[in-house]
Amino acid sequence: MTDQNRNFSLLFTTRIIRLFAFGFMSVILVLFLSATGLSDAQIGLLLSLTLAGDVLVSFWATSVADRIGRKRMLIVGAFLMALSGLAFAFTRDPVALTFFAILGIISPSGNEIGPFLSIEQAALSQIIPDRKRTAVFGWYNLVGSFATALGALGGGLLARTLQKSGMAELDSYRHIMGGYAAGGLALMILFLFLTKAVEAPRTRPALAEEKGPKRVFGLHRSKRTVFRLSALFSLDAFAGGFVVQSILAYWFHVRFGLDAGTLGGIFFGANLLAGVSALLATRIAARIGLVNTMVFTHIPSNVLLCLVPLMPTPTLAVALLLLRFSISQMDVPTRQSYTMAVVEPDERSAAAGITGIARSIGASVSPALSGLLIANPVLFSAPLFLAGGLKIVYDISLYRMFQKVRPPEELTDKAGQAAGK
Repeated sequence: MTDQNRNFSLLFTTRIIRLFAFGFMSVILVLFLSATGLSDAQIGLLLSLTLAGDVLVSFWATSVADRIGRKRMLIVGAFLMALSGLAFAFTRDPVALTFFAILGIISPSGNEIGPFLSIEQAALSQIIPDRKRTAVFGWYNLVGSFATALGALGGGLLARTLQKSGMAELDSYRHIMGGYAAGGLALMILFLFLTKAVEAPRTRPALAEEKGPKRVFGLHRSKRTVFRLSALFSLDAFAGGFVVQSILAYWFHVRFGLDAGTLGGIFFGANLLAGVSALLATRIAARIGLVNTMVFTHIPSNVLLCLVPLMPTPTLAVALLLLRFSISQMDVPTRQSYTMAVVEPDERSAAAGITGIARSIGASVSPALSGLLIANPVLFSAPLFLAGGLKIVYDISLYRMFQKVRPPEELTDKAGQAAGK
């Protein structure tokens, strides 16, 4: 097996394990925190602090990854993931939980968090050609969504099974957090087998500085593009933070009385649909372009999100949620591919890190606000309306600012079509 194939397989395998662990834990996370005695407002604050801690960890890891090693930073991230899982499994002290939530890596949404995605995006973009990048990212997101779905299903069913066997609710959730920690340990072992091919190519910084713009956080020619994208992605993540998977699960639990097992099944189906939507996005993008795919699939999904709390029965609410998930992730592989495409090759790690951190910053604030809103019976469903509305603002802004900024493969296709006429 060549180094390229070995690294490719390892990065996909670690993606599957990581997203399974995130989904496994996310469905019961808020239920676990509630069982420890935290109020809705305290839970929201802890989730926000969790995401804020992710910003710090991600900024540090991505800023030094190309210098001291991408492999090393991935191992550090896996260690922090295992550490937080173990801490949550063995303590119910609010101060300790908050400390390890900030220091470690916990995913309230069931989606990627920490430095993993930014570093892996840069590594994958380095070993695949431009024309295959969006397709690879589509499969990368598909396997991640399937893994999250299976994790959500497994976590919910395990909690229900343990509780039916006579185990206390809190203890059943602690077993799940222990499983999350085991996922982090598995990642540490697998990352050890990555080869030097995943590392950033060595450059001559002094010569590069003389021939081009000054670097800022690892960026040079693409600074303006990355900072504008970061601002928009931060708005999108801020909106999404109102409805992270843990909060959505809690909303359905309180609104319709659905238990952990049922919620696990719902989010299993939701994440399967999300994965398929991510893969379909690659075909749509090949026809209408990356930016158009991001915008024209995202707006309808957010309209559906706003309609969920208006449904009078759990069946209708779940049906709309699943319909929303069937198109909600089409912007993910296209967004990732677009970011890697519109920056210079030696800026990819920095661009992925900065845009990822911007998303984490945006997402770190809204869960606390969501917790406050949910705690008020009158505003109980406000997070879903806010999330959908703000995301539509993001879509419109993205289209207006970047519809004319095309990636290299789209420029090549357009030139080829013109030459053929």
